Amino acid sequence: MQNRKYSYLIYFIAAVIVVTLAIQIYWNYKNYQASRQQLINEIQTSLDFAIDNYYIDLAEKNTIGLSYEGNILENKGLDTITKRIDISSQGFKGLDSLKPQDIHDIKIFKGVQALNMDTLASELRVSLDERRDVVKSFLNPRNTDSLKGKFALANRIIISISTDSIEIPEMNNYIQEQLNQKNLSVDYGYRFLNKKGLKQYFNLSQIDTTNLKAEAKSGYLPNKSTFTLFYDNIEQEVWKRNLLGILLSALLMTAVIACLLFLLKIINRQKQLAEVKNDLISNITHEFKTPIATISVALEGIKNFNRENDPVKTGNYVNTSTAQLDKLTMMVEKLLETATLDGEELALNKEEINLNEILENLVQKHQTLAPEKSIRFTALRENNWILGDAFHLDNALNNLLDNAVKYGGDTIEVTLNSRNGSYSILVSDSGTSLSKAEAKQIFEKFYRVPKGNTHDVKGFGIGLYYTQKIIEKHGGSIDVSVTSQTTFKIDLPNA
Repeated sequence: MQNRKYSYLIYFIAAVIVVTLAIQIYWNYKNYQASRQQLINEIQTSLDFAIDNYYIDLAEKNTIGLSYEGNILENKGLDTITKRIDISSQGFKGLDSLKPQDIHDIKIFKGVQALNMDTLASELRVSLDERRDVVKSFLNPRNTDSLKGKFALANRIIISISTDSIEIPEMNNYIQEQLNQKNLSVDYGYRFLNKKGLKQYFNLSQIDTTNLKAEAKSGYLPNKSTFTLFYDNIEQEVWKRNLLGILLSALLMTAVIACLLFLLKIINRQKQLAEVKNDLISNITHEFKTPIATISVALEGIKNFNRENDPVKTGNYVNTSTAQLDKLTMMVEKLLETATLDGEELALNKEEINLNEILENLVQKHQTLAPEKSIRFTALRENNWILGDAFHLDNALNNLLDNAVKYGGDTIEVTLNSRNGSYSILVSDSGTSLSKAEAKQIFEKFYRVPKGNTHDVKGFGIGLYYTQKIIEKHGGSIDVSVTSQTTFKIDLPNA
């Protein structure tokens, strides 16, 4: 039942992670699409503003309006204007030098003001190819009788130098100015087509004309002409604009997933601790059950089967009980001692000790206890002295060898190496029952390699934990590797 709940929880956390990823990816995608469309709109607006400004400035130079009272044919101020007017590729010149008293009842408007004259007006458009004499001939009605009927009733006249082409360098400046105002960095080219079919191009050979384009919608664009802007490099600009949002989204997504994984890790850890606790209780029950049962049998023997008061038999019962009590005391002390390893309560009594002597004694001891095993010790030097606590180091190394004898293979090799004042102890055995996943947990408190409900090897799972803590308190480290054999490696500084 508990395993089923744990599985459901894992599925739920996995589903939350997937949904979170999907939502964040969808949100970023929609945000990217919106930013892309906004960028396209900004380019369209920039193009229209550039066209507007180009033709407005062109009108400032190439358009004048004349407002007068009475009959144009009888107004002598026009002669003064025609003498001063100068038409060139730069527009109308010479008008600024006119004196008010020289032009009676005539007002002069330039550029957009002239185009916006909102009363009755007659208009003459002159191309750049026509000369100044054409305009002067128009402004001097004495030379053109055919104009009398057309302009006799007009009190406004607009004169505009029309153009059927664009100045590419000037147009580039206007477009680039608008793009810079909106902080847009895109590669572009364009095509201008007038009503006569004349085409002008800029930078189209470097642009993919099948990708993105914007058609100018400016009202100032000449009649029946088109202006098309082609551009690319938009994705880089969109990503640049959305970088902060994407980073924040990724950070949020990472934080949520990390929290969920951390929660899953804690739950898994709690599950393992519960298993370890149950296993520890079971081990303690089995470990304590044997000596308690033995003591009970001994006391029962003294009570019921020693009526003759045989001193020898009584002594045997007492000795057996004492040995089992000592065993119980030792197990309790081990459990209590384990509680002091994590803090600073355990004080080490360091002195000069010979590692060779400690390891040789331990190898000889375990070889005697397990004659079916082959245990060898190898050292490059006869004596290797280290500053350490002899009692705790002996117990730590004894736990390591005891672990190899209990769980390892038939061949055990102990190697002591020294280098630059530090020592390396390798304990290798030919056993392969330890998996890599179990090797990561083998130094944890009360952890024992799962073997179901069997207890063929006694213990509480604190031997390797004790060894690791003692080695660390000596400034060293211990780890285990599982390949074709199992190898424990201890590194100890000589300090």
